[in-house]
Amino acid sequence: MKLASVRVRVEPGGRLPEYQTAGAAGMDIAAAEKAVIAPGRFAGVGTRVYLEIPKGMEVQVRPRSGLALKHGIGILNSPGTIDSDYRGEVRVILFNFGRKRFKVSPGDRIAQLVFGRTSRVRLVKSAKLAATRRGAGGFGHTGTGSKEPRSQVTK
Repeated sequence: MKLASVRVRVEPGGRLPEYQTAGAAGMDIAAAEKAVIAPGRFAGVGTRVYLEIPKGMEVQVRPRSGLALKHGIGILNSPGTIDSDYRGEVRVILFNFGRKRFKVSPGDRIAQLVFGRTSRVRLVKSAKLAATRRGAGGFGHTGTGSKEPRSQVTK
């Protein structure tokens, strides 16, 4: 498989994103500044990393599972999307879903970057859409067989 090349600029205090294992889908990215996030609050945390993403690609900014499990920390607009024409600093909008204040220090791995190809489409207006078996069935439509919404089903 041919790897795409992505140019990166890392300013002082930033750290080059990197894969942590051979099978990792995302590169961990680290904070370059301090932050303290109270429960139920969010903060944009700078990384001092700038990317030149090739046209036809995007970068998704995703939460790290360890931060979610251990501290209740996620990403507010998960996954965040970085478009190929953006040249600003990669900033991560961390949200504290937990019950304790969360401290971010420079060098802490706060998110992961997943690179992917994108497709552009041309929308064609139509008064009628092709029928499917599912039709207009929405959230929980394929469900678990219970009549209750999934969010109310207990184990």
